[in-house]
Amino acid sequence: MSRRSEDATPGYEDNAALRGFGGYEPADAPRAKPKRIRPKAKPLKWRRAPWFGLVFIALVAGVLNALGVGKQHPASSSPPPSPLVATPSPRAAVPAVVAGWQAVAGRDGSYAYDVPPNWQPAPGTQHGWAGIRLITSAFLGKCGGAGVTTEPLADLDAAARKAATDLAKGAYDAAPELGPASDAQVSRADGTAVPARVVVASVTPAQPGECAVRHAQVAVLAFGGNSGTSGVMVAYAGEGSSAQGELERIVRSYRFVPVANR
Repeated sequence: MSRRSEDATPGYEDNAALRGFGGYEPADAPRAKPKRIRPKAKPLKWRRAPWFGLVFIALVAGVLNALGVGKQHPASSSPPPSPLVATPSPRAAVPAVVAGWQAVAGRDGSYAYDVPPNWQPAPGTQHGWAGIRLITSAFLGKCGGAGVTTEPLADLDAAARKAATDLAKGAYDAAPELGPASDAQVSRADGTAVPARVVVASVTPAQPGECAVRHAQVAVLAFGGNSGTSGVMVAYAGEGSSAQGELERIVRSYRFVPVANR
């Protein structure tokens, strides 16, 4: 898994290396000496193209904000671009709605979700694997995390199942056991609500990885969908580090924030 900061400061890159599950390598790492033999295929890694990262962030944030104010937003037919490594900019402060928890807010505070006090908010970081990338992140040690993305699907159940499957495949190299979808709602900034669906999945990793967990849980909230694109909130963790009910509570806390509360 790779982590990338989602905010860009022109002319500066954060090249500090983050190691472990979800870490990234420094942009100025020395390159290997070219060889004449053809190297073996390597897993997909995010490219450091600033315009791609900014477009991806703008695309996801634009869709989410459109859903939050009730506007329609056309689905994009192009694949999501690559993320950017850069220093984060200041963010709007948003109060948590879950007592004792802490809020993780989008750049302008227009949307947010809450995480328990033992989680680390990292709203300026995007992370993910081939198939799924999450912005406005939070992390539970090296083996748990949360974030926001979109899926180009109008059906909320299908969007939630796809996100859960992509996360399980990328993070744990395994197919998830998907539970039944349940109803939910996402509050808009104007006080109205957007219909939503929640899917919780269990995962048995194919082989021990960096986290060496035997079982993991994934919770996904999908909402909107009227424009052909669904907003998606994902939380995941190894079994035992965060209870299933806690992950579900995290995704159900996702909401759009009134201007007066930012």
